[in-house]
Order: sequence, then structure tokens, then C-alpha cells
Amino acid sequence: MDDTTARHNEKMKRIKAARDEMMKSKTEEKGLIVVHTGKGKGKSSAAFGMVMRCIAHSMPCAVVQFIKGDWETGERTLLRDRFAEECRFFVSGEGFTWETQDRDRDIARARDGWRIAKDQIRDPAIRFVLLDEINIALRYDYLDIDEVVDFLLTEKPPMTHVVLTGRNAKPELIEAADLVTEFEVVKHPFRDGIKAQKGIEF
Repeated sequence: MDDTTARHNEKMKRIKAARDEMMKSKTEEKGLIVVHTGKGKGKSSAAFGMVMRCIAHSMPCAVVQFIKGDWETGERTLLRDRFAEECRFFVSGEGFTWETQDRDRDIARARDGWRIAKDQIRDPAIRFVLLDEINIALRYDYLDIDEVVDFLLTEKPPMTHVVLTGRNAKPELIEAADLVTEFEVVKHPFRDGIKAQKGIEF
């Protein structure tokens, strides 16, 4: 064994010992409130990846999509066609807000989606709930942020995970969450005139 390999192995042993010691204190389990926000692509994609993980672990899921409407996304087709028993899928929006041009209707659909979301979160059979693009509904005040946060903090079952996606997450939600990830744009093909690509964007 040369000196470089020996030094590397010794370093890895120290890292493992430190990691093992740290993990001894990480014993608590809880249902997390997770927020995916920011201007970068991938917020919903990452959340749907978590849905697939939960399905693999036999954890029943529910998805409530706000805003996106009847847009046929790959994740909706996959979950409805192949995993309908493992994951309930609800669509509450009629399309992006600039498409509908009807604030009152958007508010009504968002509130209907929130009612469905609360039912799914309360359901003891469900372990993971994705509220896709709910941050957009909150940003435009279609839903009351205080009501949403209060529900998550006081009525969410202790072992149920809830993920909320969308740009511009409100500070109150970020404060209440256990895990927040901000997705940043570094480069995006849309800026070069390339439209949304099947399998990448939807």
C-alpha cells in the first residue's frame, strides 16, 4: 500500500468514526414538513421522486396538484395508470393563473384543493402527501398562509410527511418547515428559445 492510499484510508476511518458518533444522537423519528422553493427547475420533480421512494417502502401517498390543471404530466400518467392503489392523485387547479384569467375561480379551486389536502393529511392510512405548486396559491393569497401553517403544525399526524412545492414560499411556511430546499437557476434552455421538453419538464 503506497503512502497516498494509506493516508486516504486513515482519513476515511476518522470520518467514519466521527459519523458513527454523530449518528448515535440521531434517534428521533417524525413526519416532516418539507418545502421545495426557488426559481430553479426541479421542485416538483424532486418531490415526485420522494413519492416513488415512499411507494417502494409501501408507504401510501397522496398528491394534490394546485395550479397545473389538465396539463398531462408524466408523473400524473404514471401514478394514475400504474400506482393508483399506492398513490391517490387529485387535481384542483384549472391551469396556470395567467391562463385562467379568473381570480374568483382560481380561489375557489385552490380552496377546494386545500379541503382535499386536509382530508388526505388527516387520513391515518396516508403516510406522505405532496401539495404540488401550493406555494403559488399561497403567493397570490388564494389560500390563507396562517390557516395552512396552523393546520400543518396542529393537525398533521405526527408521522405523516407533507411536501409543499412552488416558487416564492412565504416566510411563515419556511419558518414552520423542518426541511427547506431552495432551487436556483444556473442555466435553462427556455432562455435560448427551447420549449418545455417531454420527460424533462412534464
